[in-house]
Amino acid sequence: MADKGLEGVIAAQSAICWIDGDKGILRYRGYPITELAENVTFEEVVYALWHGDLPTREQLDGFRKELAAELRLPAQIVAHLESIPKDVHPMAALRSAFSLLGHYDPDAETKADDMLAARRKATRVQAQMALLVPAWERVRRGKPLVAPRPDLSLAANFLLGMTGEVPTDAATRVFDQCLTLHADHELNASTFTCRVIAATLSDMHSALAGGIGALKGPLHGGANTQVMLMLHEIDRAGGVEQAATWVKNALDHKKKISGFGHRVYRTDDPRATMLKKLSSALAKSSGDSKWYDLSVAVETAFKSLKNLPANVDFFSASTYTMLGIPADMFTPIFAVSRTSGWLAHVLEQYADNRLIRPRAEYTGKDERHVEAIDKRA
Repeated sequence: MADKGLEGVIAAQSAICWIDGDKGILRYRGYPITELAENVTFEEVVYALWHGDLPTREQLDGFRKELAAELRLPAQIVAHLESIPKDVHPMAALRSAFSLLGHYDPDAETKADDMLAARRKATRVQAQMALLVPAWERVRRGKPLVAPRPDLSLAANFLLGMTGEVPTDAATRVFDQCLTLHADHELNASTFTCRVIAATLSDMHSALAGGIGALKGPLHGGANTQVMLMLHEIDRAGGVEQAATWVKNALDHKKKISGFGHRVYRTDDPRATMLKKLSSALAKSSGDSKWYDLSVAVETAFKSLKNLPANVDFFSASTYTMLGIPADMFTPIFAVSRTSGWLAHVLEQYADNRLIRPRAEYTGKDERHVEAIDKRA
């Protein structure tokens, strides 16, 4: 019998992502995550996740052209975004808008395991997700949408769509690295959801809509937003000087502190280590280290009391904030990046499919028999 939450259970075979939680190792297709983040672009990572190897220059040029050709949203999707109440959760807006995208996909009615059509859809979805999230941010603020530029990367187009201004090379590079760090993480809740749906041979948009729904939860993708809300609370309580006291009081009152510990890692999360460096670099380049310093103070205090390292959510909060992104948009950013991994797993599932149908241990009553209604206690 499996442990509660299926902890430790091997539920699938996959060639996409490998994690050693005891040693703090994460690899995509065999490539260490730090090497990828430091040396290649997000587009190269997406290609590797889908195809198994990093692209040659010719393959990368071709892939970028394919993505650029799909950098557009149907007018009906924009109209839908404009019809949504502006105070809804951004992940809820993303979930419904993404689902609608499936109605306008030219390959919508192809068989799920038609791999050529599936790869066309994957390319289309990856490009559209980079536009859909900033489109909602602009619409809910009452600002006009910004036309994407085919000469820019997915990271640059995302930031352009959010702010209305072409980002600096430094900001683009940091955000590109963030996308790489969040791209995949084996059978997490949202990815497993995608694979379960794909295993029924349902369509790609249905599979990813399920993943978006799973990512919305505060125990999965929503944790990074909670980290930033916590940092704001500590800042109001006195900032860095009061961080240790705040953390101790929170723990004494059994308050959950997001951004620490992980179900898989028993040591440092390599993504968190990299994000801490990115947060530090942004603090130095901007001349404003407030959120980085506060994050370090909280990390130090928490580790001294609980001896748990920061996870990927913790330093992503300060990093995104210094890039000018609102806290409630952090999880949708996660979705933009994780789309690459979701799609890789969906493609892998389609290519060698078997319906995923586990069993449950029954804990209910033993056999009993129906009594007349007047005799029931």
